[in-house]
Amino acid sequence: MKRIYLSPPHVGPEERALLLEAFDSNWVAPVGPDLDAFEREVAALLGDVHTAALSSGTAALHLALILLGVGPGDEVLVPTLTFAASANVVRYVGALPVFVDCDTYWTVDPVLVQTGLEEGERRGKLPKAVMTVDLFGQCADYDRLGAICARYGVPMIQDAAEALGSRYRGAPAGTQGDISVLSFNGNKIITTSGGGMLVSARKEWIDRARFLATQARDPAPHYEHSEIGYNYRLSNLLAAVGRAQLAKLEQRVLLRRANFDFYREALGSLPGWSFMPEAPYGTSNRWLTCVTIDPAVAGVSRERIRHHLAEHQVEARPVWKPMHCQPAFRGCRVYGGSRAERIFEQGLCLPSGSGLLEEERMHVTDLVQEVAASHRP
Repeated sequence: MKRIYLSPPHVGPEERALLLEAFDSNWVAPVGPDLDAFEREVAALLGDVHTAALSSGTAALHLALILLGVGPGDEVLVPTLTFAASANVVRYVGALPVFVDCDTYWTVDPVLVQTGLEEGERRGKLPKAVMTVDLFGQCADYDRLGAICARYGVPMIQDAAEALGSRYRGAPAGTQGDISVLSFNGNKIITTSGGGMLVSARKEWIDRARFLATQARDPAPHYEHSEIGYNYRLSNLLAAVGRAQLAKLEQRVLLRRANFDFYREALGSLPGWSFMPEAPYGTSNRWLTCVTIDPAVAGVSRERIRHHLAEHQVEARPVWKPMHCQPAFRGCRVYGGSRAERIFEQGLCLPSGSGLLEEERMHVTDLVQEVAASHRP
């Protein structure tokens, strides 16, 4: 059997056709009709919002911080259980990430966020922003988080890079923050190869982001720049791919959720195995199927299972290593952290691509059953 990847791109003839149409039109730069249409179509999907298509989700997070005026010496509360980009961008602007542990649903703990804001208020220096992360497609608890942030007057950045197609109390993920971010990286639920989007109900923020993302060029017949800008706009060619992908989003969510259901049915009764829980307030796109494996109960470690899969050409991956445990962020403050550490030590992401075939899923579960059986007493 060919190698089974964790979350490969899933593209077809529709993407190729729109890409070639854009190519033949000669709109190959980061400007053009497909770029404009992609922004409109994402905005229509999400509701009453404005959008700016950018070169990556990381670029969108960077601009979000700039729009909120975060700068040197400021602090930003950031979930510790996340991909490094969420924290890296805080350092891009010279600010300091303060990490926050997760709750039982693996997303940022509202109780600890409130603790961080309370302590900031007592010190006379509130964090400049709170960042949330919709981890592996699971939305954070936005009713509680929104109320806490509003109480202290601190804006909320929603990192929904992994959550396009998910729902929070029926509303699309990416509409809960004051400003939100999506990602279309090659491993995401839909892709533009590389790309991202900034989302907000505030049109002036999105207009400002689009200006900054095009090198902050002032309106003039020559190249005039009154401030520093960035080369962060998405290519029109890649936006064409994104339009074809976006039309398939609902199907992609169903396929990812079907992967999760298959694995849970096949492996859920294994001793020591627990699947990432779904919060009652939302519906996850199940971007990745994640489990934790307690070696004391299972008789086998996460790493032994991962290596066994790798030996048979199946890619699986540990969940994100907490940011407070990363060498790059040594010395940063953290609220809690033990829950994220345990999830990392025991957590495994199984192959979850929307193009995953049933025989491939069966092959994965057979391999897991094989190694699990060999370690039973």
